[in-house]
Amino acid sequence: MNLIDLINPEYLISTLGFVGVIAIIYLETGAFFGFFLPGDSLLVTAGFFASQGHLPITALLISTFVAAVLGDSTGYAFGKKVGPSIFTKEESRFFNRKYLLRAQEFYEKHGGITIILARFMPVIRTFAPIVAGIGKMKYRTFLSFNVIGGFFWTWTMLLIGYVFGSIVPNPDKYIIPLVLVIVIVSAAPGIYKLIKESMKML
Repeated sequence: MNLIDLINPEYLISTLGFVGVIAIIYLETGAFFGFFLPGDSLLVTAGFFASQGHLPITALLISTFVAAVLGDSTGYAFGKKVGPSIFTKEESRFFNRKYLLRAQEFYEKHGGITIILARFMPVIRTFAPIVAGIGKMKYRTFLSFNVIGGFFWTWTMLLIGYVFGSIVPNPDKYIIPLVLVIVIVSAAPGIYKLIKESMKML
């Protein structure tokens, strides 16, 4: 298995099956290194596979939701435990203490909605719970929005793939374009934000 295979949802599902889907959803949201894994496209493709009878849709809906919630909680715990010890130097470029203070201020104001919206943004959803932990967001508050975001993200993506596979004739021909559209739409907010911030620096 090479890097290309790791971001190919069809290959991952065909190779790793149901358990692999659950593990990847957990790792993408709960592991610091999981940002490159294909969360959105994997869920849509898994929903499509379920519509063709290859995976159990009910078990997918429940298990991916649980994996997503546990993943974010793991990221939060990591950020809360490791963050304060990392962000200690005032002069550090990447781990400056002022970044920790900014994270704390940001999550006090916008924490809840950020946790929900981050679910639909590749890469950002991996780091949002870590930053929430670093920013010392109250866990009870974090968990509430974690559950809401995890539910809407997993169920929306799975059902898009499932409904698509159920109603479109010869859906195999269109699954790759559908996945690409989902990935582009999911990444658009993050790309827009990046461009906007870059323009401010010019």
